[in-house]
Amino acid sequence: MRSRILRKCVASGTALLTSFLSTVVSALPEFAPQDVFELEWVANMDVAGDGRSIIYLRSGFDVMTDQTRNSLWLIDADGSNGMPLLTDVGRIAEAVFSPDGSRIAFAATRDGMTRLQMLWRATGAVTDVAQLTQAPRALAFSPDGARIAFLMRVPAKESPLVTPLEAPKGANWAPPAKVIDRLLYRSDGGGFRERGEAQLFVVDAAGGTPRRLTAGDHPHSGPLAWSKDGTFIVVAGNHRDDWEYYAEDTELFRVDTATGEAVALTDRRGPDSAPTLSADGRTLAYLGYDDDHRANIHANVYVMDLQSRVSRRLSPDLPGSVDAVQWARDGKRLFVQYDAEGDTRIASVNLSGRVTDHIEGVGGLDLSRPYAAGTFDVGGDTIAFTKGTGVRPADLAVWRGRGVARQITALNEDLLANRAIGTPEEIWFDSPADKRRIQAWIVKPPAFDATRKYPLILEIHGGPHTNYGARFAAEIQLYAAAGYVVVYANPRGSTSYGEAFANLIDKNYPNEDYDDLMGAVDAVIARGYVDERNLFVTGGSGGGILTAWIVGKTNRFRAAASAKPVINWASMALTSDIGEYINDHWFEGAPWLHMAEYARRSPLSLVGNVETPTMLITGEDDYRTPMSESEQYYQALKIRRIDTVLVRVPGASHDISARPSQLATKVAHILAWFERYRIKSD
Repeated sequence: MRSRILRKCVASGTALLTSFLSTVVSALPEFAPQDVFELEWVANMDVAGDGRSIIYLRSGFDVMTDQTRNSLWLIDADGSNGMPLLTDVGRIAEAVFSPDGSRIAFAATRDGMTRLQMLWRATGAVTDVAQLTQAPRALAFSPDGARIAFLMRVPAKESPLVTPLEAPKGANWAPPAKVIDRLLYRSDGGGFRERGEAQLFVVDAAGGTPRRLTAGDHPHSGPLAWSKDGTFIVVAGNHRDDWEYYAEDTELFRVDTATGEAVALTDRRGPDSAPTLSADGRTLAYLGYDDDHRANIHANVYVMDLQSRVSRRLSPDLPGSVDAVQWARDGKRLFVQYDAEGDTRIASVNLSGRVTDHIEGVGGLDLSRPYAAGTFDVGGDTIAFTKGTGVRPADLAVWRGRGVARQITALNEDLLANRAIGTPEEIWFDSPADKRRIQAWIVKPPAFDATRKYPLILEIHGGPHTNYGARFAAEIQLYAAAGYVVVYANPRGSTSYGEAFANLIDKNYPNEDYDDLMGAVDAVIARGYVDERNLFVTGGSGGGILTAWIVGKTNRFRAAASAKPVINWASMALTSDIGEYINDHWFEGAPWLHMAEYARRSPLSLVGNVETPTMLITGEDDYRTPMSESEQYYQALKIRRIDTVLVRVPGASHDISARPSQLATKVAHILAWFERYRIKSD
């Protein structure tokens, strides 16, 4: 009897608490499109060698320019003494401590001019190290602090096909013709590519003229690893003559800092990248994999004895690809970042391959949708990382080698503590396809009332080899604030559940991932608070593909919004900036060799079944899934007299929500489209 009474009291108390919290939430204003301009996040960081200080890039939006604004901050690892160092640093991607911590090197672009600069911590003075013709990246001090290495694009000489006519003085002629003769001639977000690739440079840290080390016109990528004595730098690059056709096939090169001689340290079909040297300079750690043409292949950690040049794979099979690797100070283990079940983690791997998890919840860098995106840095016994949650973008957090991690900034409390924010609720369900376990999340409207019936939005991630998680996402919050229950899932093909799960869609996408997504909708409906008359679906990129695929397979949704989709795989493979990769990894070969297979997996093949009102929304400068894909689908639906509209976003690339006004525009159009077809309650 006493236990029964106790249970009733607990139940009554829980109900009262839930009612109280609902009242508190309802008293707060809802998250609104204008609030996006007020969001801030930690974009990058560097930890001093002694682990006591951290510099980080604090980013936000400028409402007047509709662009990102940055400031550089310094803070002690215990969270004290936070202060701005530079509040007007223009466009900046990184800043790094000198080995002794006395200086901070960074590059900033203002008014079209890029400078490599040095900030002296003792005085606060900023001096120029070098004026540069292009923006540098992968800044790295030599161990003695006397030099800085970096990567910078070097324009290549053009060989014009014809000599253009010379216009008379003052004449207003048309622009000259563009002559394209390369496979990789444009890139999403970057536009038409100028000739020239990233090369390795070294400059005196006290100032001077940068000296180019690598020769030729082959691409290189960071990070850079200096040898202990400063005589060489390890860099990833692709030195194949036909590198454009095998862009992923990078090797690690040992580049002599005196002569520029480059010697390959690795040699295999597949990418090797992210070199990092142990403190004693004897062991090189890096990431890589053997490319066997599957759609998804995990990057693993390898270690190489530099004397023998013998490598071995260190990391065991993890649920996700290893995204970053750094040595611990003791040289006996490495810290790695990887994804598991929609969560980004940092773990240590000892030299026997044993993995120990230390940190969860890394992320918060994608403000629009709940993607995995985070970073970390190691200095001394301190790990600094971007800490994201389901209700906050990235803050700065630290782990000091033991115990739990501690968050040391709270950049959005002034805004989000005063907004009704939905907390992602994790669910698992069995796929209707094969009873495979699928993970998903639900975000409910503010002041949610379980006795009511709400419209539902299924929001689908892109990739397709990526993952969603319990992460803050402005678009999801705006949908919830508009009164929708939002569900998003990681169907088969998603990362963070192992290679086998990701490759269930290898040469088979889209397919049973459709069933997984329908299972997510059914799992939420089963909870009793969804109006089954008002189901809606949207997604971007891979999610746009699946949205178009879904409306070709079922009429259960009132309306759909397909953002930046692929509609015709054959045309996409021949117009996208990743067409060669699509042919080589997602299909068995080029379209003209497998036309039936390209057609079978294209949403265009199902357009004759579509009855659902469907919006298309794509950036006009999207070179990943070009506008022509959306135009095909729009025209096809119009010919069939299906309600449709094509929303073209001027100046937007594939990252259609890159600017805050574009994010607001995207959400506003999708919600307006759904409201047009939503059945209003009696």
